[in-house]
Amino acid sequence: MVGRQGQGGGAGNKAGARRAGLDFPRPLTSVDIVIFTIRLEALHVLLVRRGHAEGEPFPDAQALPGGFVDVARDRDLEACARRKLAEKTGVVSPYLEQLGSWGSATRDPRGWSATHAYFALIPASAAETALAADAQWFPLYGAGVKPRLAFDHQEILQAAVQRLRNKVEYTSLPAYLMPEEFTLPELQRTYEIVLDRPLEKSAFRTRMLSADLIEPIDKMRKGPNRPAQLYRLKAAAAPVYFARTFNAPE
Repeated sequence: MVGRQGQGGGAGNKAGARRAGLDFPRPLTSVDIVIFTIRLEALHVLLVRRGHAEGEPFPDAQALPGGFVDVARDRDLEACARRKLAEKTGVVSPYLEQLGSWGSATRDPRGWSATHAYFALIPASAAETALAADAQWFPLYGAGVKPRLAFDHQEILQAAVQRLRNKVEYTSLPAYLMPEEFTLPELQRTYEIVLDRPLEKSAFRTRMLSADLIEPIDKMRKGPNRPAQLYRLKAAAAPVYFARTFNAPE
């Protein structure tokens, strides 16, 4: 949970609760987003530096992007997540998934708080377009990053990395990290970066071409060897779920 933006939403919650006849303490409610991309041959996550105004917890620490729910603008939790994603990256993620919820009396020194975490994937081609001034990409080392994170964001990040890697074993999620045009070797390399291990070329090619996921385009990528066929993600393609994991033999 970062910054103080959206605290007016908390006041709106209190006013609405009073009108409804509810009179009990309510927790701070926020949304945090773990945003992944591939940069420099490594999986990266977006972090933001917290402010250092008086009363700010964890001043100048790195944190996941997010903020308090704004009841005037956010119709639901996903809308809040998409708003925060756009504020920090300037792009719309092709993939956003709810990760889980964290809440306790101790995670935020300002009071009992609950956060609803999401993870998002964005292509490297969009990763540098319009980052907020306080946002920066950090490479992952295992399931974490070098900077110490505010609140319980290290725990949330670890959960997101585990969820992503588990799902990549049997889904097409890395396709959402690709630019508009890519080759099959580039797609395979993205899988290998996320999984942190090599994959067998022939089996990978067979699986990708048999899935209703990508389509060839009328262009070739020139290189030092023979030209390579370029592909693109099919329009509005939903994630593909494979019958076997990448650990299983074809």
